Order: sequence, then C-alpha cells, then structure tokens
Amino acid sequence: MRRPVSLLALLLAGSAVFAVTTGAVEVFIDATRGAIQKIPIAVYSFKSAISVPGQFPADVLKADLRRSLLFDVADLERFGIRAEVNSQPGPEALQKAGEAGLAVQVWGALLPRGSEIVMEGTLFESSRGEVGRKRYVGSTDVVRYMVHRLADEIVFHYTGEQGIARSQIAFVSERDGAKEIFVMDYDGYNRRRLTFDASLNLAPAWSPDRRRLAFVSYRKGNDPRIEELDLITGARRPLVAFPGLNITPEWSPSGEELAFATSKDGNSEIYKVDKYGKRFERLTDHGAADLAPTWSPTGRELAFTSDRGGTPQIYLMSADGTNVRPLTYRDQQGSYNTAAAWSPKGDWIAYVCRDERRILKLCLISPDGQQWRQLTTGSSNDESPAWSADGRHVAFSSTRNGRRDIYMINTDGTGLERLTTGGTSNEDPAWSAP
Repeated sequence: MRRPVSLLALLLAGSAVFAVTTGAVEVFIDATRGAIQKIPIAVYSFKSAISVPGQFPADVLKADLRRSLLFDVADLERFGIRAEVNSQPGPEALQKAGEAGLAVQVWGALLPRGSEIVMEGTLFESSRGEVGRKRYVGSTDVVRYMVHRLADEIVFHYTGEQGIARSQIAFVSERDGAKEIFVMDYDGYNRRRLTFDASLNLAPAWSPDRRRLAFVSYRKGNDPRIEELDLITGARRPLVAFPGLNITPEWSPSGEELAFATSKDGNSEIYKVDKYGKRFERLTDHGAADLAPTWSPTGRELAFTSDRGGTPQIYLMSADGTNVRPLTYRDQQGSYNTAAAWSPKGDWIAYVCRDERRILKLCLISPDGQQWRQLTTGSSNDESPAWSADGRHVAFSSTRNGRRDIYMINTDGTGLERLTTGGTSNEDPAWSAP
C-alpha cells in the first residue's frame, strides 16, 4: 500500500487541523477538540481454503478498524450488500457499496503454502479502484497478528500514524495466591505468562522498543526490587535493589533512563537510573511521600504523586527534579488524586481520582491544569490508567464485574471493553508501543 499522497497541516482559528488526502478520501483530525471525521469503510469476509481456529479474520479486522476511531465500519446487510462467506466481492457489490457512500473497501484471502499460510489483503477505493495489496506469510498461530498488521497498514495509509492493533498489554494476574506478570494482545487475546515466581510481581513498565519489561519483584524477600525482563532472550536482572521499598518503575521515552520511587532515604523519594542500572540521580527531597513518576512524551518533565500538601495529589517537575509545582488541588479536584499517566500526545494526564462517594474513578487533566473531566463512572473502583500509543484509549483495572479485571475505554468515555478473565484478579496494565 502506498503512503498518503500528502500530509497538509493547516492552522485554522488557532487550532491545528491535519488534512490527510489519498485521492478521493480526505480525513480531518482536529488536534484541539479531538474530533475526527471517520472514513466509511466496507470489510468483506476473507476467502479461505483452510480452517483457522478462533475468530474470523474479517471480524478481527472490523474490530481493529473500529477501535482505531478513524473508520466507520459499515453493516453491509443494511445497504443490501450480501457479504458472501468464503468469497471475494464481485463488481456488483463493489459498485453498490460505492453508491452507498462507502469510500473504502477491504477484503482478504487465506491460502496454504506448504506448512505456512499466505494472507493477502486488498485495499480498494470506490472512486479509483484497487489502491494497495499486502501479503503476509506465517503459521496458523499468527493469522490474528497478520490481520492486526493489515489493520495498522490501513491506518497508516490514511493518516501517516502508526496503528495500535499490534500493541500489547502487560498486566499482573493473581494465580494460586501469587501475582505473576502476563502479557496479551491489545484486544485481550493470546495471553502468555512471563513470570513463574510463586511470589509477588507488580507494576510492569514497557521499554519504548518493546523488548524489555521493568517490574517490581518480591522473589528475593520482603524488600521489593525492580527487575528487568528481556522479552527476546528471557534473561532477568536487577535494576534497583536498595534496602527498603523500590517501586513504581517507568521508562523514559528514550529508553535511556528509568524513573522510580525508593524508601532507601527513610521515606519514599523519586530517583532515576540509567538503563544499565549504574548511574542514579535523586529527583525529589521532601519529608512527604513521593512516588509513581510518569514521563511527559518529550522526556523533559515528570508527573508524580505526593502527599506533601496533606493529601495525595498530582505534581509536576522538570526531569532534573527542579520546578516542582502542583497540578491537582484538594479544593478543586478533591482530596485523593494519584497514579498519574501522561498521554503519548502530551495533551492529557490520566489519574485515579476519588468521587464524592469515596469511590475511585479515572479522571483526565491537561498538563496546564486548565481542562479537567472525569472519564469513568459507576459504582466500581477504577485504577491504574495506561495509555494506548495513539492517545485515544486508556486501559485500566476495575471491579465493575465483582472482581478486578483489565478494561479499555475511549478517552470520550465510550467503547468500554473487558479484556481479561481467569485468575483471581487482573490489574496493573501497561500498554506497549505498536
């Protein structure tokens, strides 16, 4: 598939509007309001000469495109278009879809090639005909991944930005009294266990290159240390092992440093260390507890939680520990605000707030403090926000079904999805880059 013909940035009425053109299709993304004019798209069933276990590839693709929030995936039957199973659309169907205003149409095929599978995806524009075709090769075990990759290719073709369908979510799952680190695809499928410690493992944090996970481990005793797991080699090594608590790790956007909190000085303070675990730098020095750092996308600032004002609130500081100032205030955002997560686009900071019922919810605040809103509602406790790389979704843990599980929600409060089942509880999500 070709990249977009052009990416044109316009400044209109003080807001950044990006016009993405690909011939007949134009998408406008308003960076100030976040409003998106969705592309109408038809997804046909995949022609297949083989049996693939699990969800139909076309259904996976539809879900990926819907979650991108960039496409309006059509119900073909509503337009009188028959989506024949195991066949590709004919000229009549393509014409009818075009007349119905479906600017983009997609279909695919799965074909055997020895012990492998070839998946072919075709991108068609109603005004121009076929505009792109991609082939992917792999085993039946990775068909779902190939569909995710096709979805991301389509997103990139029309926007020039990476899709999130190939991203993963690391999380903590309680099994047989122990808490272990697991990882799953962003849509909750393909769960894999990473640790087998029969102890406590908490707070996973992805490196930007997706190769490493930092997390808190209790496998050496009551003083937790921060360890790193190489997901390619399986090697584990300690990064931070001071006496006392070593908690809440978070990689910098460059992957060169890790921010964390430690109680080695008597109370919880925020430090950072280089990726080799050698060079440490103290960032906070206060009698109150400071913890849970989160980096801005530029790496120039950190948000963190502190009770230095008497109640837990979100504070900001420069990456060298200077220019500390409050972001949330008790008289404005309430007496309990913690666990901040800075969005990849830098426009919002998600955090755990407490409503008037003393129930934990998720809130969003702009880094300048001028905009604020509550993201989740209901009677459940919602915690541990983690952003998708496109800045349009937040994963979090919630008790809304009677036990703690991982959910995903759009930043406008729509599109709630439950992602985990199994185990006693599932919590502490961390969302990878694509």
